[in-house]
Amino acid sequence: MLLEMQKAFRQKDKQKLATLLPSARGHVLEPWAAYWELKARLEDAPQSEVDAFLQRYAGSYQEDRLRNDWLLLLGQRRDWERFMDMHAKFRMRDDKEVQCYALNVDQMVGKGTEEGADLVLRNWYAQRDLDDGCAYAVAELYANKKIKAADIWRKARLSAEANRLRAVRKAVEIVAPDSVGNLRDAVDSPTKYLTGRATASGKAKQEFIVLALIRMTMGDPEAAARLLDSKWGVQLSAEERNWIWGLIGKQSAIALSPNALTYFGNVTRDADLNDDMLAWRTRAALRGGQWKVVSRSIEAMSPAGRADPTWVYWRGRAYLSNRPGDEDRANAKRQFETIAGTSGFYEQLAQEELGTKISAPPAPSPLTVEEIAGARANPGLNRGLYAILLGLRSEGVREWNYATNLHSPGGLGERELLAAADLACKQEIWDRCINTSERTKTVIDVTQRFPMPFRSKVIEHSREVGLDPAYVYGLIRQESRFIMDARSGVGASGLMQVMPATARWTARKIGMTNFTPDQIYDRDTNITIGTAYLKLALDDFDDSMALAAAAYNAGPGRPRNWRNGPVIDAAIWAENVPFLETRTYVKNVLANTVNYSAILTGQPQSIKARLGTIGPRNAAEPEPNKDLP
Repeated sequence: MLLEMQKAFRQKDKQKLATLLPSARGHVLEPWAAYWELKARLEDAPQSEVDAFLQRYAGSYQEDRLRNDWLLLLGQRRDWERFMDMHAKFRMRDDKEVQCYALNVDQMVGKGTEEGADLVLRNWYAQRDLDDGCAYAVAELYANKKIKAADIWRKARLSAEANRLRAVRKAVEIVAPDSVGNLRDAVDSPTKYLTGRATASGKAKQEFIVLALIRMTMGDPEAAARLLDSKWGVQLSAEERNWIWGLIGKQSAIALSPNALTYFGNVTRDADLNDDMLAWRTRAALRGGQWKVVSRSIEAMSPAGRADPTWVYWRGRAYLSNRPGDEDRANAKRQFETIAGTSGFYEQLAQEELGTKISAPPAPSPLTVEEIAGARANPGLNRGLYAILLGLRSEGVREWNYATNLHSPGGLGERELLAAADLACKQEIWDRCINTSERTKTVIDVTQRFPMPFRSKVIEHSREVGLDPAYVYGLIRQESRFIMDARSGVGASGLMQVMPATARWTARKIGMTNFTPDQIYDRDTNITIGTAYLKLALDDFDDSMALAAAAYNAGPGRPRNWRNGPVIDAAIWAENVPFLETRTYVKNVLANTVNYSAILTGQPQSIKARLGTIGPRNAAEPEPNKDLP
């Protein structure tokens, strides 16, 4: 019945939801059934019915979820009196659009602050798609001279880069409404727009040239560079030129072009670049061995950017480049000490820079009977687990996360998180077990963070094909969090997230007869095929764990291209992987592997020993396995 209601909700079948709702009364997941039924017709619901729902399910995730939905509607309707009353009781506070509405109300009643205006802008910049809340708040702030035109043009630039043209138009409507009619030519046909004009007088026209150059850069950075250099650079302001050169440099760095640093070299003021551009300049400089540029780029980032463990680590390494003195070594040591640990890729590298290998941290004190009972009695945790076990995984995960992170200010305490993770572990809901335990700050329970389900089978299959079981576990943890029926958006399935075509190819390769695609959901078959494919990839990439992990995630063709260029530290290579998903994946798999190895062997481990260097394939070696999918 609940699965039918979920389907009806997704199909927006209001009649079926209303028909099924009475049969859900009294069920442990009744709050979900009632939420679906009311949410489907919320735009037409009276305030009294919303209030009745909130009262009936007070304290639940569904209560605050509906409050979030209602706040969005009240904001769209500009019903600020009811919005303020409702917002005062809102617990989650994690919806950026609702936050923008609330900050706008603060401005309206005279409680606005400079920090609030900055937060509206940050929220607006972070939203890739067009929204009402933040766009409305920005328009009001601009009308009241609380923010500058440059702040709004920046949103137009970011949206043009992300190919979000409706968001570009909205920004221009706010800052230059009389010029909106000319926008389409600039963003839809940038080459024609740029070559068909001789001058750009006035701020709006200059910004349209910038938007057109951004659009051109995303498809052909070299062509954009030629036009900027030969025609438009002299007509733009220094800030506008620097932004475009920064974007051209970024896109060239993503393409691993040797020209990236040359393009970045045209920037005359680092403060005109955003953190994303500076990050790619840092990556290009790492690839090119330009440590002074590495250091300068990181120093130019915002405080939040510099605090990212990625850049803390590379800033420390920059201090150690080129004959470091005592002061340099001391500065590097201070950098590494701020992030050193076992939890992630750069934390592990920093710990090794300080002279200590990676060991499993000591176990926290055992949970008490009272702590275990407290988790078992938590209604949100119970509903979350029940929903997941019933097949309502999306709903169950949201309810679980609300119970652990958002129901109370600051979320559950350290011991409460360990107890909640323990509850999920015992139910073998491994993703909630891992993710909940990872939220602890002062203690680490490695049995929760790095569980080893199906241990005998994973170790058996790994050793049969000559793989390190720790590497296999590190990959499975990243791929599926040990969810047996996991399925990705592109069709990868099971524990090791194997694509159907890859499964068929691997089955033939290893002589598995009578294989059918539905077998990929069988645990042993999935492990057999996944480990066999991983071994074939590892063999094809010279036993490089980083390259093989990239091939497993993005297909072998891409890392074959990405390895071309100079021979570099594999950590630098991993940081230069063009795709964010694959870059994160490779680093996480390697860090997971080190942790699993420390647990399995009981011995200190080195992440550096698993990295080595990466460069072009040796021409004297046999050709790669061209049919490896």
